[in-house]
Amino acid sequence: MSHIYSMTRPIETISSASNPLIKSLKTLERKKGRNETGLFLAEGARLIGQGLANGWKLDSLVVAASMADRPHLSDLIQKAQDRGARVVLAADKLMSRVTHKDNAQSVIAAFEQKHLTLADMPQDEAGLFIALYEVRDPGNLGTILRTADCAGISGVILVETCCDPYSFESVRASMGSIFDMPFAAASFEAFNAWRQGLGLSMSAASVNGTARHDHTDFKQGSVIIMGNEQSGLTPEAEAACDQLCLIPMRGGADSLNLAQATAIMTYEAWRQRDFK
Repeated sequence: MSHIYSMTRPIETISSASNPLIKSLKTLERKKGRNETGLFLAEGARLIGQGLANGWKLDSLVVAASMADRPHLSDLIQKAQDRGARVVLAADKLMSRVTHKDNAQSVIAAFEQKHLTLADMPQDEAGLFIALYEVRDPGNLGTILRTADCAGISGVILVETCCDPYSFESVRASMGSIFDMPFAAASFEAFNAWRQGLGLSMSAASVNGTARHDHTDFKQGSVIIMGNEQSGLTPEAEAACDQLCLIPMRGGADSLNLAQATAIMTYEAWRQRDFK
């Protein structure tokens, strides 16, 4: 095992797939590994830098050895070391081993997960929130976090049993918004009591909707709740809503992807608030 020297201390170079760190990081592809370690993977200098800028705890940083002298990666290495993270260089072939992707980027990080509760969410009576009821597709979840971030949503609530927001697919789809957008998990009962306590109205996109989404009032404190990809919302959840909205469709296709539908609802709500 060889070393190069950074400004602060030597950096080890890993060349074997059997190295304990590489093996440990590979387990983060699976939920079991993430649960056991409390860590998750992020890749790419921009996304990792976003995590650091937002104060997320960095556990370890792996940089492709052939790219380590590039200025933006040297800067990232220094920031990681300043935070007390373990930094290693790895043979290029090992980067794809960790992410199980042929097009792995030149830097991969393991961050500590955060598990927020409803009490940790912004207690904003005028806020605009998104609730996702048993969303199962991590790509949808990551994309919705990204949309929520772009539209200045106050927070996202994951209701009942949702897919893991820290899966590699979700983190990648969020394009860094996982580090910006507060999200919490809760039962439907706890979530509904929380939003009622704040006086937030609740609207859903539903095939049972009676009003067009752009005829629904989102100017006051609101929650947009979106259902499961296959079965939508339960009757109980729909009954708790103040409004059921219908997104107009021309015909042919009879539904929208969950992330698309959420974006349409979100941007209509934001439009009504003059994009403030």
